[in-house]
Amino acid sequence: MLNLSIVLEDSARNTPDGTAIVFGDMRLPYSMIDTVANQVANLLVSRGITKGDKVALACPNLPYFPFVYYGILKAGATVVPLNVLLQSREIAYHLDDSDAKALFCFEGTPELPLGERGRAGFEGAEGCEHLFVLPATPLATESEYGESIWAALGGMPGEFETVQTAPDDTAVILYTSGTTGQPKGAELSHQNMLLNAMASDKMFPRGDGGDTYLAVLPLFHSFGQTVVMNTGFLRGATVVLMPRFEPGEAVALMRKESVTFFAGVPTMYWGMLTKIHAEGAEVPTTLRIAVAGGASSPVEVLKDFRQTFGLDILEGYGLSETSPVASFNQLGRPTKPGTVGTPIWGVEMKLIDGDWKTIEGEGPGEIAIRGHNIMKGYYGRHEATADVLRDGWFRTGDIATRDSDGYYSIIDRSKDMIIRGGFNVYPRELEEVLMTHEAVSLAAVVGVPHDSHGEEIKAYIIRTPDSTTTEEELIAWAKENMAAYKYPRVVEFRDALPMTATGKILKRELR
Repeated sequence: MLNLSIVLEDSARNTPDGTAIVFGDMRLPYSMIDTVANQVANLLVSRGITKGDKVALACPNLPYFPFVYYGILKAGATVVPLNVLLQSREIAYHLDDSDAKALFCFEGTPELPLGERGRAGFEGAEGCEHLFVLPATPLATESEYGESIWAALGGMPGEFETVQTAPDDTAVILYTSGTTGQPKGAELSHQNMLLNAMASDKMFPRGDGGDTYLAVLPLFHSFGQTVVMNTGFLRGATVVLMPRFEPGEAVALMRKESVTFFAGVPTMYWGMLTKIHAEGAEVPTTLRIAVAGGASSPVEVLKDFRQTFGLDILEGYGLSETSPVASFNQLGRPTKPGTVGTPIWGVEMKLIDGDWKTIEGEGPGEIAIRGHNIMKGYYGRHEATADVLRDGWFRTGDIATRDSDGYYSIIDRSKDMIIRGGFNVYPRELEEVLMTHEAVSLAAVVGVPHDSHGEEIKAYIIRTPDSTTTEEELIAWAKENMAAYKYPRVVEFRDALPMTATGKILKRELR
């Protein structure tokens, strides 16, 4: 017997009155979260959901998310978290691809019409039998989009005996972003998810007065799910929910709720620092741990954060397929800015070539990972699974180097690499150089088609406030600071760059 819901159940037993969730003016204790999750489990069983069935959840960072997430797990079913930005057709695809029997869907807002999209996606899916709507109005028993969860939970007991699941049973199916082809669902077991949360908990010391996590990373994403929600609940912390990241609001919430732990992607840190410098906002003083993942952090952002907050951002690395954490700059060991640290407890990493052969020394090479965090495979896709799993090793598609102390540095995604005139160019390297220019606030480099070179290098730039630097001036500067085959020949200034819901720059849209 092993069930990921134990991270909630244990804290509800040990600290029933402890604050689990803060959302606006609401402060919800662990006992309440556990009780509602039990009601959700009873509801699912009453509607014929059995052990191993798939149940989808489309919801931003609201109290509904842990209610439903842990309720699904308690029922012995598998959670299929959905990105809240999906359109109706995409929702239908995910429901069909995962064989979901039910969908819990937030009603949405005018800015995020998720209820409308969810209902259309549900109706367009073939095998999904139940739609439960999570109303925007608290405790509302009616919704124009379907059966309200509060009406469905009426009369459901607040006690439930968690269904026995084995360590290798699938707890969660996390869909990859689908940068190539259709999105694939990574099957993660209860053991995968629980051990990754335990390893994350072990890496960061607990505060004497307890811990407060700020959940700005979407909980439907593996980073927010494991490192913030599951790890936070495991240690009985308070998790402050923020449905949509806004730099000024995030800094204000840190101060208001005395946040001690923050996890974000590099663009979030960049956004907060830009806001603080532009408006002179007061810097939060309670923050003890700041971690980053999801993409490589520009070294200039790391330096700025250290100077502003007096803390190092601890960079880590992982993927949906690795539950997600694989390596980190860990406390107790030297922090090396610009690296993603060393493998976490119970995990191995190495560099390989295109034929799976191990590369010794510093590389570069493609990262391969083995350990308790590796997915079972892609749901229903045996060939795709065989392409990336061999002898327990998972090949990531990420290119890295490794120093003599075993610290890994991500060069780039293998799919993002630009081949210009036969030379390999890694956008990450160029972005780091561009970020050192006083007029560059944020940079994204991509390859664009070119008749003679195959690909040409193009840089999308957000300028610093009041900067008047021209395209020609920046290209001339880059030519002086980069090899002839590397520097961007095309520069385009933008006020903003397209990003995913988790804050990653969408290079495929720029391309």
